[in-house]
Amino acid sequence: MAEITPERSTLDTGLLFTDGLPQHDDSVGYRGAIAARAAGISYRQLDYWARTSLVVPTVRDASGSGSQRLYGFRDILKLKLVKRLLDAGVTLQQVRIAIEQLQAEGVYDLAQITLMSDGASVYLCTSNDEVIDLLSRGQGVFGIAVGKVVREVESSLIEMSTEQIDPNDELTLRRIRKIG
Repeated sequence: MAEITPERSTLDTGLLFTDGLPQHDDSVGYRGAIAARAAGISYRQLDYWARTSLVVPTVRDASGSGSQRLYGFRDILKLKLVKRLLDAGVTLQQVRIAIEQLQAEGVYDLAQITLMSDGASVYLCTSNDEVIDLLSRGQGVFGIAVGKVVREVESSLIEMSTEQIDPNDELTLRRIRKIG
């Protein structure tokens, strides 16, 4: 179990998750409104988090007035985890540190990852023994099973892809042609 600390947040960052995810095409992007809906946040939150570099879209960032950000699956997963941490009362500063630490650690099996917090610190637990150890010390107040969040994001995106499609939405039409 690793406590996510500011000292560790300066490590080299890359993708939030490298393994343990279903294969997603990193060139496929979801517009901001879809990403926000899948993560359960408002578009205003999404915009703020992008402008403050909490979660920056990896497919395409905004490049001026009228341009569209495109978020990848991993970006939407980050958004949902950030929301869960904030909803549980973790400070935005600790959330930033947690996201940076997860990126630096390189997660290999998402189904086995649990984020635990006592409201002040966030801990990355990679086994049930670490969760039990943390709880036995009276520190953990809540936990987030990352593997479950992955499945929730996938379900949200699948559900949204079956909704009515605007025939003028070129990105969605290309995505459907590629999948089908």
